[in-house]
Amino acid sequence: REQVEALERLYHQCPKPSSLRRQQLIRECPLFANVDPKQIKVWFQNRRCRETQRKEASRLKSVNKKLSAMNRLLVEENGRLQKQVSRLVYDNGNFRQHLHNKYASVEDTNGESVVAIAWHESHMSPRHPPKDASYAGLLSIAEETLKEFLSKATGTAIEWIQIPGMKPGPDAIGIVTISHGCTGVAARACSLVGIEPTKVADILKDRTSWLRDCRSVDVLTAFSTGNGGTIELLYMQMYAPTTLASARDFWTLRYTSVLEDGSLVVCERSLSGTQGGPSMPAVQHFVRAEMQPSGYLIRPCEGGGSLIHIVDHMDLEPWSVPEVLRPLYESSTVLAQKVTMAALRHLRQIAQEVSSEVVLGWGRQPAALRTFSQRLCKGFNEAVNGFTDDGWSLMGNDGMDDVTILINSSPSKLFGPQFAASDGLPALGGGILCAKASMLLQNVPPALLVRFLREHRSEWADSNMDAYSAASWKTSPCTVPSSRIGGFGGGQVILPLAHTVDHEEFLEVIKLENNGLSQEEALLSRDMSLLQLCSGIDENAVGACAELVFAPIDASLADNSPLLPSGFRVIPLDSGMDGSSPNRTLDLASALEIGSAGTRTSVDYGGNSGSLRSVLTIAFQFTFENHLRESVASMARQYVRGVVASVQRVAMALAPSRLGSHLGPRLPPGTPEALTLARWVCQSYRFHLGVELLRPNSEVNESVLKTLWHHSDAIMCCSLKSLPVFTFANQAGLDMLETTLVALQDISLEKILDDNGRKSFCSDIAQIMQQGYAYLSAGVCVSSMGRPASYDRAIAWKVLNDEENAHCIAFMFMNWSFV
Repeated sequence: REQVEALERLYHQCPKPSSLRRQQLIRECPLFANVDPKQIKVWFQNRRCRETQRKEASRLKSVNKKLSAMNRLLVEENGRLQKQVSRLVYDNGNFRQHLHNKYASVEDTNGESVVAIAWHESHMSPRHPPKDASYAGLLSIAEETLKEFLSKATGTAIEWIQIPGMKPGPDAIGIVTISHGCTGVAARACSLVGIEPTKVADILKDRTSWLRDCRSVDVLTAFSTGNGGTIELLYMQMYAPTTLASARDFWTLRYTSVLEDGSLVVCERSLSGTQGGPSMPAVQHFVRAEMQPSGYLIRPCEGGGSLIHIVDHMDLEPWSVPEVLRPLYESSTVLAQKVTMAALRHLRQIAQEVSSEVVLGWGRQPAALRTFSQRLCKGFNEAVNGFTDDGWSLMGNDGMDDVTILINSSPSKLFGPQFAASDGLPALGGGILCAKASMLLQNVPPALLVRFLREHRSEWADSNMDAYSAASWKTSPCTVPSSRIGGFGGGQVILPLAHTVDHEEFLEVIKLENNGLSQEEALLSRDMSLLQLCSGIDENAVGACAELVFAPIDASLADNSPLLPSGFRVIPLDSGMDGSSPNRTLDLASALEIGSAGTRTSVDYGGNSGSLRSVLTIAFQFTFENHLRESVASMARQYVRGVVASVQRVAMALAPSRLGSHLGPRLPPGTPEALTLARWVCQSYRFHLGVELLRPNSEVNESVLKTLWHHSDAIMCCSLKSLPVFTFANQAGLDMLETTLVALQDISLEKILDDNGRKSFCSDIAQIMQQGYAYLSAGVCVSSMGRPASYDRAIAWKVLNDEENAHCIAFMFMNWSFV
């Protein structure tokens, strides 16, 4: 017993000691004088194995608990779908009977029957009597809102379909669906979060902390109900995403209550005059939108955590925006990305921060860095919207309406009192100037454009402007620079700070090098740093906008540091359009029926496809002194016009017809890039192996793509990266991987190979790159759903482009089948 206790002490002192250190520990302990050191080593190994087993058992228990909760959600979802089918069958029978009776009444020459049927139809759905604005009236509205919300969350009031591009699985954010054929736009989500129900409700009620488009939520009045609930009257303002549309506001009633089964419900709906509730007068510069019964159903989960159902249902008044922007206000997919999924991501982020005490970049806590992200987004939204109650006013232009100039002489109201007292505001008096513009982009994926702008700042930024922005936060004054777009002389170093759980957003510090600047500029721009937020660069996220927002900072990065954000926002206009049918296809098969003239060049494709339109909003902010206001305005106008021109050049270079292989784009089916890749795959196979991959009669490009798509063997292409990911697969390849083209790039080559396959591939890759091809022995792959698929043999070859440079690696798995 004494030896075991001594071993335990030794193990806790040094669980993985080297052999010399172990011998030293043994010598220090006289109990082990006559014990073989090998026995001590074996005991240490067994002790580590037992610890590993305990950790693995704990992890499996946690995973099992999560899967059990998700299974409960799936069972509920299956029950809801069964109810929906039964209701549709019942409605179909009633509709048939109604038509039969209606036609019979038309044939009847007796006018009284027609009048009777008309009276019956007019009284089938009697209007609810108006309710008064008293306590009883508001309680009646609240109870009705609760009933309608539950019918959407767990019932069949709305027909829900799977959101395009979402890949189900245990690692998914949850079950996300969108409405089909209902008034307005609606989205629903079900998920498991590791937070207690009451805290979940408190977090979701605080919309300004997680909904980036929410400007403010004011609780005008609140009172308790007799059944333990709470009724609140809210006024909420939402930012407009671009300079081309007006902001939205909502006047709503929110009802919080507890159901008989212990579930917590927070439901909400708009108040209008037809309901008899209190009215809110219209607010200048805002369009009053309507919120249909929406909210959160939060159920306690065994072992901790919560099962949550989220429903968002709105009518955003799309008639009030230009026709080109209406898809943003008519798409349930956009609503799901901006609101519903944003709530789930925020909850998951909070749960991770609570469960693990981590300190991220620069020694900061996650909550502090999250605050920086929120301040960057809020400051950029304020610049884009330019509300008069924040002190913004329009400045005269130079006769051209492409760039709008706003000035704000009271920035302390916008950024807090510490801004006016900081060095960022000149001592001689001044304010903030914002230059902004919006433009329509064609044929460029927003995610790809923002990623390029982030990684290649020198393509659009001006070193003089960066020096001016950096100097504005120092005590030394800075003269107004001349703008030289494309004249950036140095590089940038990206220092990561934090990222969200799903890596859809990350915060970083950008250190700009001052190479190429004059001595005076270099002195002013010493320690030039930017705090930068980048989001939406996942090309698989349908309907999501991409943003790059940054602000100059000093080296201290204090929590109360004033931030003056500038940046870019790219919003897809067509990729968020909802399908007209739940059976809408999103894969390559729907694009293969292409006429000989090639008139159909694009199809519905998940992600921010390069064949779609998007709107780009640019906003840059600068500080100014009063005597230099006109000069700064002229400089800012010229600078933004130069940035717009640079971004247009970049967008044209990134358009699908010009995408280079070094960028590694996805290949939208039916486009020339897909046809070109099919031709390269076949030509490279013939070049390396001396035989044809396809039948000899496949001569036309369209036929090559079709034949490759319908080939019986699984053919896949993966990128030439340190971690190869798949970029294309034919129908057999998608079946083997159990995925779709939308989710194909989420799968890396390493994920589908077993241990033997990975070892053999490491030895074969050299042969493939040197010889051009290699024969792979029989083995087993793992699909995206975890099922093993065996194959008799496989061939890998290097795909060459027209310049005979390596483009990717192609694989062909023969005679595969699931084990």
